[in-house]
Amino acid sequence: MKSHYILIASLCLVGCGGEEFQDLRDFVKTAGADMRGKIPPAPEVKPYEPFVYENSTSIADPFKPRKPDLRSANKAGLNQPDLDRPKEALEDFPLEALKMVGYLQQKSVGYAVVKAPDNKIYRVKSGNYLGLNFGKVLEVAGNEVKIKEMVQDSAGDWTERMSTLQLVE
Repeated sequence: MKSHYILIASLCLVGCGGEEFQDLRDFVKTAGADMRGKIPPAPEVKPYEPFVYENSTSIADPFKPRKPDLRSANKAGLNQPDLDRPKEALEDFPLEALKMVGYLQQKSVGYAVVKAPDNKIYRVKSGNYLGLNFGKVLEVAGNEVKIKEMVQDSAGDWTERMSTLQLVE
């Protein structure tokens, strides 16, 4: 008999539970029914108009290289080095690739022993040139070579830059 009561109680609970969340379901269906959003129209797309660089305009073309002409007389700029002098052997190499490997002195003249990337050894004294930037040797000391380089800026003017070549031990 006890089992009959349990069966009847469970049937009653099952019959009552079918409408449990119906009020929430109704709310979800009706909550957004009145709301309509307005989306603004897309902006008008303007067609692309390319800018044409002509030789007659005063604006320089940013996509063409502006390498200064080193041999031009009218663009020489200030402090221009002598471009017509014969080049020395060590002017074919960048200064960073040269190594001072020794120092010697003959008849009170100091010489730096410089090794180039071609594995040749050169004697360098004050007044010689080396490096790609018109580097002139100002002084040769026991452990370094002081060099004055000339570099050209975008305006065509030449400026001095001091560099040193240190003795490699």
